[in-house]
Amino acid sequence: METFLSFVSQSSLGLASTGTGLAVALVILGTWILYVRIPEENRDFKDPLSPRLKFIWPVIRVVEYYLCTNFPNEFLERVDQQLQKTGVSYLLSAEQFIALRIVLSAGAPLVMWMCLRTLEIDQPVLIVIAPLAGFALPLLWLRDTRERRIREVALAMPVFLDFITMAVEAGLNLSGAMQQGVDNGPKGALRTEFNIVLRDIRSGLTRADALRRMGERLEMPEVTGFISAVIQAERLGSSMATVLRLQADQRRNERFQRAEKMAMEAPVKLVFPLIIFIFPVTFVILGFPIVMRFMSEGTF
Repeated sequence: METFLSFVSQSSLGLASTGTGLAVALVILGTWILYVRIPEENRDFKDPLSPRLKFIWPVIRVVEYYLCTNFPNEFLERVDQQLQKTGVSYLLSAEQFIALRIVLSAGAPLVMWMCLRTLEIDQPVLIVIAPLAGFALPLLWLRDTRERRIREVALAMPVFLDFITMAVEAGLNLSGAMQQGVDNGPKGALRTEFNIVLRDIRSGLTRADALRRMGERLEMPEVTGFISAVIQAERLGSSMATVLRLQADQRRNERFQRAEKMAMEAPVKLVFPLIIFIFPVTFVILGFPIVMRFMSEGTF
């Protein structure tokens, strides 16, 4: 009887594994059939995909083409504005970003189930929560990208303004000076933003409008102040080199003040780990010999 039950159990396990494998194979085959019918995407002027995105890109393209293109235009425009503020618009379109959230939400339960089976943990609640985590993960990635982008722009702005100022003082106009800053400045988000400004100018926008679009994408007081000063100097006919030099000095002073503020905040931020982690361990290390001494003398 035990031999028969063991045989049935092994047969059921084998059938379940075979059925799961066939289901996965059919899903992959169906996705590939839908993918080959999608028009080829032109990514000549877009950022390259990361290896992780390349792995699931066919699925993202299928969801984007057959589902996300039917979403309301107002919703897609709001998503596109979020992507522009984080600099991801040259990597993903609004439809592709929504498709990424849907794909991660659908694939998260399977990944969680495989992890739980590997670790031999029985927690079905985690499988239920996994879709929500997969759906929210791209938003967290956008927020982190936005914060990292702001810090990078604030750090590199004085250097870029120095390059632009020296080029203007050497006799170039503002557009040529920005091109010199893009060619010789440090790589990063600010260099990309100035490159976009030059691209907008070449496409027919005025310099003021191109700079305003840069301010709308970044939404930083430092950038907004620089753009306002440049536009006002052009309108009033003021010395552009003097304005840029003042802006560079001001941005450098602001960077120094931010560093001072972070240094002054460090002791306050250390209070919590000191109280929760360091002080208890210190008391245990100091009190253990005393307690052992009292126990050996029979005090306790």
